[in-house]
Amino acid sequence: MKLGFVSDSLGGMPFDELLDNAARIGVDGIEVNTCGWSTAPHFDLETMLGNPAAQAAFKTAFVDRRLEIISLNANGNPLHPADPAQGKGLKDTILVAGEMGITTVCAMSGLPEGNATDLMPNWAVSSWPPETQEILRCQWEERLIPFWEDIVALARESGVGKIALELHGNQCVYNVPGLKKLREAVGPSVGANLDPSHLFWMGADPLIAAETLGDAVYHVNAKDAMLNAPVQATTSLLENGSLLDIPARSWSYITLGFGHGEEWWRRFCYRLKMAGYDGWLSLEHKDVLLNSLEGLEKSVALMHEVLPSTPADYQPQEI
Repeated sequence: MKLGFVSDSLGGMPFDELLDNAARIGVDGIEVNTCGWSTAPHFDLETMLGNPAAQAAFKTAFVDRRLEIISLNANGNPLHPADPAQGKGLKDTILVAGEMGITTVCAMSGLPEGNATDLMPNWAVSSWPPETQEILRCQWEERLIPFWEDIVALARESGVGKIALELHGNQCVYNVPGLKKLREAVGPSVGANLDPSHLFWMGADPLIAAETLGDAVYHVNAKDAMLNAPVQATTSLLENGSLLDIPARSWSYITLGFGHGEEWWRRFCYRLKMAGYDGWLSLEHKDVLLNSLEGLEKSVALMHEVLPSTPADYQPQEI
């Protein structure tokens, strides 16, 4: 496996300084944010698209530091009924990835309106009242599946072999069954970006998720979450308070090791190996209480202790 991080983890840092720090702290590559919920400070999607010279200069900056571009990341809601630019951003990201020879794009499944008259996304996560079932039918059959059929075709034409969907709240695909359902509908170009932090707060087990997904794991975002038991006891994990007010929240994103220790991350890496995954673990720092560079350095140090980095070579002796 290889270790990298999401570029927005150091989003306030100039591009060259970001790359210099990546080389200094000993990661192998960077996952580059392009649009959506990111201002994409290190990648101008409009400028890059169809611009071989700009693309070449961007790639050279990585090569000069012996770094790789892990993937392009178009995380956002590409099915937002009032913001079609997010869907266009995903499509443009796939196009420019193809032009640059990048074969993996990270994204969200999207969350559309509940029916044709709605103006806002609608996340239905219960089976009652009964109108939730009609919401889900409309979203999947009329919006989600047709959209991803088109995206898969575009990716295939562009040479992008893997679209890794983050199992994220407020999206149609937020758990393992949802990811499998979409794959069955549109094919194996779509797989999982397995981020443990979201599964933690939704009550799932990332270790079992890794094993269950198997070869459908296309990418891993290594991000931790802290469950704040005293708050959770009264509010549950259905949390809509400010991400900046960690003491008041029932869960929060946190630096690796501060929510789940080294032993848990060691087991996670081993479960991924058991599932056949030997790709990237891309750190995503979103801890609002720690300095971004310090938090990233601590996360990298932890992962260097637990991440398998060389091929297995055990062979039973002939006796």
